[in-house]
Amino acid sequence: MLGLRKSNYWSHVSPTGAIGDLRDVFRDAGRNRLRIAFAASVITAILFWGLTRDVWRVPPPRPTITYINSWPANRTMAETKKFIEANQKRNDEIAADQAKRDEEVRKAYKALGRATGIDVDAIEKKAKADAAAEKIKTKQEAPVGKP
Repeated sequence: MLGLRKSNYWSHVSPTGAIGDLRDVFRDAGRNRLRIAFAASVITAILFWGLTRDVWRVPPPRPTITYINSWPANRTMAETKKFIEANQKRNDEIAADQAKRDEEVRKAYKALGRATGIDVDAIEKKAKADAAAEKIKTKQEAPVGKP
């Protein structure tokens, strides 16, 4: 029969003792005890009000998707090829410009290496040999029939 007998915890709790302790603490608080009690009550009430109020929000409407085509639906094959060629030309120009900048950076690092006494030619030769060996290794490891 659970719940019918008094548990050990509740046998040590006395409401009259708790009220007496509160009264003693309130008396010892000094002249500002009413202000402190009022401030504590207001803060507690505000916290409970903020934590217990229900907020019901309607989810925002789902966005509408607008598809933007970058080409007309009725373009011809010749127009498509012309677009592809122009795009490839632009990509080639970008790649050539990047290669030019990379070469300028490489030259600047070589000049810096020579100025600091580093044998950059030997380092470049070793790097090319390592790259060639890595290329051969990847070709040997590639499965047959796959590029």
